[in-house]
Amino acid sequence: MLFRHHGFLTPNECLFLRRAMDQGTVEAAEVLRDGIRRRPLARNASLVEPAERAIELVESRLETCRELIGVGLCLEFGEREGAGFVRYPAGGFYRAHRDRGTDAQWPDAARRAASVVIFLNSARRDAREGGFDGGLLRLFLPEGEVDVRPEAGLLVAFPSDVLHEVTEVLGGTRDAIVDWFYFAPR
Repeated sequence: MLFRHHGFLTPNECLFLRRAMDQGTVEAAEVLRDGIRRRPLARNASLVEPAERAIELVESRLETCRELIGVGLCLEFGEREGAGFVRYPAGGFYRAHRDRGTDAQWPDAARRAASVVIFLNSARRDAREGGFDGGLLRLFLPEGEVDVRPEAGLLVAFPSDVLHEVTEVLGGTRDAIVDWFYFAPR
């Protein structure tokens, strides 16, 4: 139920993408529940629109691992939703939620088969530059909770109906990319 690909992005690619986020257009992240809107008690994060070059890098790299993720999760995929760049400041979080859902304002959410998270920086184990404290990806699986410690360049994927959260960032800034593979058409 959890696929991991260490080194999906190189340290230099992560740095390039974080710098592109620094220059990008920022807006408050929203939540899909009874419509799409800001819900500060459910999510404290920003969506960032970086330069096209950064988006193209991520889009092409995600396509190269489509089959690997599908085999790892025992799923067949159709198209992808498209990469989203997310920044969590100190105090940022995303309460427990599922990525697949039914909502008239975003009907494609029901098509989500697999959720993908790519970490652009690491949760600190030491004083490395660009790290942060907290901000774990916590999955609530049938066999129990699994915490994924963010590591720069790590890609994780899991079925989109799995309940998960981003724990509070206690210091620093957590940068990540999210995307969703849709179910294969029948």
